[in-house]
Amino acid sequence: MIQTDILIIGAGPVGLFTVFEAGLMQLRCHIIDSITQAGGQLKEIYPKKPIYDIPGFPSVLAGDLIDNLEKQIEPFQPSYTLGERAETVEKLTDNTFVVTTNEGTLHKAPVVIIAGGLGSFEARKPKLDSITFFEKKGVEFMIKDPNLYLNKKIIISGGGDSALDWALYFSEKSNEKIHLVHRSDSFRAHKDSVNNIYKLQTEGKVEIHTFSEVSLLKGKERLEEIEITTKEGVKILLPTEYWFPLFGLSPKLGPLTHWGLEIKKNAIVVDNTLDYQTNIPGIFAVGDVNTYPGKLKLILCGFHEATMAVQTAYKIIYPEKKHTLKYTTVQGINGF
Repeated sequence: MIQTDILIIGAGPVGLFTVFEAGLMQLRCHIIDSITQAGGQLKEIYPKKPIYDIPGFPSVLAGDLIDNLEKQIEPFQPSYTLGERAETVEKLTDNTFVVTTNEGTLHKAPVVIIAGGLGSFEARKPKLDSITFFEKKGVEFMIKDPNLYLNKKIIISGGGDSALDWALYFSEKSNEKIHLVHRSDSFRAHKDSVNNIYKLQTEGKVEIHTFSEVSLLKGKERLEEIEITTKEGVKILLPTEYWFPLFGLSPKLGPLTHWGLEIKKNAIVVDNTLDYQTNIPGIFAVGDVNTYPGKLKLILCGFHEATMAVQTAYKIIYPEKKHTLKYTTVQGINGF
């Protein structure tokens, strides 16, 4: 059982900034996220996308913003459960909450702050008859520990940053040639990544299959072979141990819809007159995951919502204590 003061659902920019605001009030935080790294969609989907509406930054890349937020919260030492989805919540008689993930990990806290952006991200799965059978037996939609796949026969499908980043990683770390399959010859990844992947192909470390798709999975107990079909209908059979179909992530509220929260148009209704608390006392929702009259889906609005939520969270955790707002310009960070 992981115990903390505030349990944060979502490791995107608003979730990370919540840690900072809580840290200023000496509250411990633990973060759950279904993605295997902190940063939410900013890090996973468009790390090279420039953002223009963060105060003090005329322009900042999404990935750099996450890096800065992680550095900002380092003094407060948050802990993480990554690569797992918050599945169920139970409110105990002492008004604390127990949140269990899809992997069975238990978390306990008196306050839950949902900062899940557009919801939990689920992998977009190809429509192949046997794909469910081979999940966790050679087919993986997320890479939690890359060391498990070093020097293995690997095929990666996709044309975005995630697919190319992992293809580059394994081609440099592994002794085996990496196969990259993409349905066109136009990659959505960063230009440097595309140039590097073609360079590695000339070196024999990567084989790129453009205008191709995986059409069949073969194996007895686990994945053994993959059939690739080209645009012209030519079928290629490749022996493999792991296939990573990295086609991006689809945001969904998922299990949160069964938590008893008030939901409106796929967002969690909150009280914006004070602290962005949901209809369940002790559970807050901040950032794009919430809704209220006049709601604006902007990162900076999520930062404000998180700040207000933490103020009430402190009162819930320490009802007998009086908290006086202190300014970082006076206290610094070490003063908190």
